[in-house]
Amino acid sequence: MSVTDMRSVKPFTLTQNGFQFERLPSPAEVQWDEEEQIKSVYYPMMEKLLKNATGASRVHIFDHTLRKGTIKEAKLNGGTVRKGAPVMGAHVDYTPKSGPSRLKDLLPEEAESLQQTPYAVIQAWRPLRGPVQDSPLAVCDAATVDPADLVPLSLIFPERTGSVYNVSYNPRHRWYYAKGMKTDEVYVFVCYDSREDGRARFTPHTSFDDPTCPPDAPERESIEIRAMPSGRSMLMATNM
Repeated sequence: MSVTDMRSVKPFTLTQNGFQFERLPSPAEVQWDEEEQIKSVYYPMMEKLLKNATGASRVHIFDHTLRKGTIKEAKLNGGTVRKGAPVMGAHVDYTPKSGPSRLKDLLPEEAESLQQTPYAVIQAWRPLRGPVQDSPLAVCDAATVDPADLVPLSLIFPERTGSVYNVSYNPRHRWYYAKGMKTDEVYVFVCYDSREDGRARFTPHTSFDDPTCPPDAPERESIEIRAMPSGRSMLMATNM
């Protein structure tokens, strides 16, 4: 599988490709091991960015994950990924079943009305240390993914059952990453979109072992937030 530096090609959009590249200064005042600082300082910054990116009138950020490590660990451990380490293996976090189900779990009193408007599950990913050399994140152009490439997989949690997609290889797939990604750069990509009008609805992504990575490169450190933008204003968005 080849992975192309997205900086060398035309800009991508959420509507057509399922992802786009944004810039946002990293908040120097946030200590990333402090949960409340992330929620009180970083969440509002990301809410604003995602409203601009999607055209949504409302963005509900519902969780985040901090990651540190390298996918070389998983390779040495027979493919077992340590909690909080970069994830190896192309996947999509939601399906047509789990997207609406997550809405009902998160916003049960509003779910029925929100289902009458466009809504989505969006992920925003950025490095906490840059430039990224080890285990960078790659995203697949959703326009090159056939529905048959997406293989549903159930995830059983104590309180709920979710579903994700694993991704089968297809030579049509076109994968991209931002080489040497810096801390003021952010991937925004679609995990699920309620609209079935030809736009990108599911964006495969994975960490990968970059053969150009120096042997002494530091471990990757990153944060990803998951959010649910919604509202009729999303119908007016030109880049979503």
